[in-house]
Amino acid sequence: MGQFLVIDGMNGALLRAGFNVARDALTRFNGYMDAGKIFTIGHSTHAIEEFLGMLSANGVTVLVDVRTVAGSRHNPQFGQAELSQSLAEVGISYQRITALGGLRYTPKAATSINGAWRNPSFRAYADYMQTPRFVAGLQELIGVAAQEVVAIMCAEAVPWRCHRSLISDALLVRGFTVTDIMGPAATRPHTLTKFAHVAGLKVWYPPE
Repeated sequence: MGQFLVIDGMNGALLRAGFNVARDALTRFNGYMDAGKIFTIGHSTHAIEEFLGMLSANGVTVLVDVRTVAGSRHNPQFGQAELSQSLAEVGISYQRITALGGLRYTPKAATSINGAWRNPSFRAYADYMQTPRFVAGLQELIGVAAQEVVAIMCAEAVPWRCHRSLISDALLVRGFTVTDIMGPAATRPHTLTKFAHVAGLKVWYPPE
């Protein structure tokens, strides 16, 4: 059974989405067409050689780190200094955008417009997405992507367990094709979270 995506403020128009959003229609509404491509990747426990190979195989020229803490005690190859050096050795630049980092908090007394997220961490990040600081971080990322082939990186192996999936939603409505790098020879297209609502460039996840 297909899903319906509600596009608020557009005379109640509905776009039949299934699990693939009608991206072209969304970008027409938002004034963007084919803004470009951005990859996402999670470093997980990959050997550094395998990780670099996945980036190179997809033509990535800049890795943008969106971790709150740019380090890993259990996987020291992904510490900021170590990773930056390893990337440079294969011709990939490293950049960190702290404004896109995870681990955001919404005060318990605050009312969230993102109640469809049952996971409090995802809900808090969705709340943070409504702030000027998030938008500024996203614009910084888009500026890099205008000149380079970018992958955003966090720690989680799969995007649906990571805040990078919410960043991907924000990119999707701005006309970007977002591709998740899943393994050495595996990618998947990111599709808008099925319970997302969109108005212009705003994405939120209200309770049903």
